[in-house]
Amino acid sequence: MNFIFKWLVSKTFREAVLLKRHIQRLLKAQCDILKPESVRALEEGIQKFSKVLEGRLDKELISKEMQEFETLASKHILPYPHSSIRENIEVFLVAIAVAMAIRTFFLQPFKIPTGSMQPTLYGITHVNLKNRPDITVPTGVEAFIKSWVYGISYYHIVAENDGVLNSVSPVRKFLFFNILQTFKIGDKTYRIWFPPDQLFDGITRAGVFEGQSFRKGEDVVKLVVKSGDHLFVDRMTFNFRRPTRGEIIVFETKGINGIPQDQYYIKRLVGLGGEKIRIGNDQHVYVNGVRLDASTPRFENVYTFGDRPVEGGYFGHVNNLVAAKFGKAGIAPLFPDGDSEFQVAPNHYLVLGDNTLNSLDSRAWGDFPRENVIGKAFFVYWPVSERFGWEHN
Repeated sequence: MNFIFKWLVSKTFREAVLLKRHIQRLLKAQCDILKPESVRALEEGIQKFSKVLEGRLDKELISKEMQEFETLASKHILPYPHSSIRENIEVFLVAIAVAMAIRTFFLQPFKIPTGSMQPTLYGITHVNLKNRPDITVPTGVEAFIKSWVYGISYYHIVAENDGVLNSVSPVRKFLFFNILQTFKIGDKTYRIWFPPDQLFDGITRAGVFEGQSFRKGEDVVKLVVKSGDHLFVDRMTFNFRRPTRGEIIVFETKGINGIPQDQYYIKRLVGLGGEKIRIGNDQHVYVNGVRLDASTPRFENVYTFGDRPVEGGYFGHVNNLVAAKFGKAGIAPLFPDGDSEFQVAPNHYLVLGDNTLNSLDSRAWGDFPRENVIGKAFFVYWPVSERFGWEHN
């Protein structure tokens, strides 16, 4: 009877095949430490059992031979010390290997570090609520859901005594998840835990500074912190095609002058190798003299802006001359005005942030080799917000 058919229709047959493979593996692993007579007995037992499996499908016969085969193996195979621990470690190592393979070749987790891509993708943001007595800080289950589902954390510290704020500690990490800061009001020590953020500046976000006086019952910190977007980076697609203009790409900073060399950045691809790029005073990019606008694929949102910048909003793309009008002079040294052109080197890319007045991008450090690209933004998996899923552009 066909092997595949027997495998599909009989659970007993499948168990017998797995038993045979298991004992063959153990014999192979122990053949150099077993006695010669044990090796011969096991080899003969495997041959006998194989003939049973090759014959007709007789469940009773197969079950009987399985019991005899297991007895033979138990007699000759050497037991492993702490076998359950060993098996658990093997499963754990296999799981790690699978996870690393997925991360390396398919999907890599990535956290948006800054606000340079707002409002397409958000880094960590905060709102000071000290002057908002109308807002009640949630507690209990509501606070848990807001924090773990929606990534919104509230921090509320009330002074327990009169005194002057002092002894503010540096912000420091605890394990991999939180950042701790301590301070005193008088002789009373207060602790506050924040979400991880490489640019975090602690309680100063709440408008608190050393030397400030507080009365008992007064709000010291009343702050809401919104976690940055966590997304998966698609590492597969660019193995089969080149990135196209307008895609949001993640790339290594290695070899790019003027920025840290051991990080990943996320920006929107604007210029391709060999193209001449200009940023006009109208806050639009020109590629080889052709103006990008809201009708250009993947730039529909970027170029829907008004006359004045909105915090964290779209404002087109600005050169240094336009940026200076809004107090941001110096952010685009390679594009000093609307007439300046930058030619992208062959096999290089030029990228810009969507939050153009608050982005460190190619306007400051130029283009970079296409080999630096590791993938493209794929799926926002946390927190649950209007950007959750694939809908970011």
